Amino acid sequence: MAQSIETLPVIHVNDLRVGMMVHLGMSWLSHPFPRSSFRISTEKQLSTIRNLGIAEVHWDPANSLSVLTPEPDRHVADAAPQPADQLTPEHLQAEAAAAERRARLQAQRSALAASEKQFAEATRHYATVLDQLHRDPQAAAQGAEALTRGFADVMQAKDLCVRVLAGRDGDKLASHSVNVTILSMLMGHTFGWNDAEMMDLGMGALLHDIGKLELPSRLTKRLPSFTAAEARLYEEHVNYGVAQGRKMGLSEGALSILAEHHELGDHSGFPKGIGTNRMTAAARVVALINRYDNLCNPPNSTEQVTPHDAISRLFALGKDKFDVTIMAAFIKLMGVYPAGSTVQLTDKRYAMVMAVNSSPHSTRALKPQVLVYDPGVPRDEALLLDLETVRDLGILRGIKPHDLPEAARAYLQPRPRIRFAVEPLAEDEAA
Repeated sequence: MAQSIETLPVIHVNDLRVGMMVHLGMSWLSHPFPRSSFRISTEKQLSTIRNLGIAEVHWDPANSLSVLTPEPDRHVADAAPQPADQLTPEHLQAEAAAAERRARLQAQRSALAASEKQFAEATRHYATVLDQLHRDPQAAAQGAEALTRGFADVMQAKDLCVRVLAGRDGDKLASHSVNVTILSMLMGHTFGWNDAEMMDLGMGALLHDIGKLELPSRLTKRLPSFTAAEARLYEEHVNYGVAQGRKMGLSEGALSILAEHHELGDHSGFPKGIGTNRMTAAARVVALINRYDNLCNPPNSTEQVTPHDAISRLFALGKDKFDVTIMAAFIKLMGVYPAGSTVQLTDKRYAMVMAVNSSPHSTRALKPQVLVYDPGVPRDEALLLDLETVRDLGILRGIKPHDLPEAARAYLQPRPRIRFAVEPLAEDEAA
């Protein structure tokens, strides 16, 4: 069992040597190093530590490469902060790096807060659409079109990023519909579909489950325990949805999604059992995305799989159930380890994928942004690590949340429900 930092011996900073494993014991915002716990590898790192204004650090002899050779009678005053007009270049560099990290952390928090707010607004807007559905179908259609137009406007950006958001119980139908809409329209963006095609895709994806409003609540999610009669009634939600969509005046392109989002390539789907070759392209996209989100966010949380496992399961079904071209594009778009996956890095650290660059021309889906478990850094001060910018570091394997060490699981906080957001990449990220 690893020794806790507090029980490790303390060493004066002037006694540090290259090769020692040290724990700085200070906020990650207060120093320029990627981690607060690391093995010193250069004299420059030594100099930087000695100019941080701290006198002592914890060190780990068992994981160090150097033998301690301290000089006696060191004094804390040796490492006292220098007056501002006597700061060394190394100290100034450390201060600048810490200031940059604080600015990046603030930008990271702001972007996440904006995405959370937008998703919440989208689900509220969707709930309003459903509320209007029966008493004023035309108003409901206008509301759905306005929401879809908002998503389409985001998709105008050349470079996009898929971000995972913290899941809440909330309105599961609204969250599922918004998730499916966001990812489906991202696929349309990848294929270069025009505005009319994107709007049909978005409207159909957003409203694909409206027929479930006609079902008893206990039948809105298909369960293995259903009787034959219950299964038939559940499948009727497709026809109910198409009928409601016609009252709303939806386009034929959008209606095809409502009618075909449960059809499958091997003719095992419903309600008509048509194959992939008779489905519209938009319906084939939504059929795949609908299945993906249901794997990530099942009715019973004990059946949830990680986004990485969901991709693996869809790939296993592959050519039999879904359009292989759309499947390949989806995997390329999301990466083998999509946002929300818990992983182990090649340096053995644990992490959670938080964002993936999903631009059509990008090859960086295998190098996502991750939140790394680091007990030396408070979680709310942790910066996302962009694996694209870190040499010789990547993802070793996916790992199920329940297989994470308890401390890592508490730190990374894998989502009990997963929500997705798409946002334009900043220019420096897209470069």
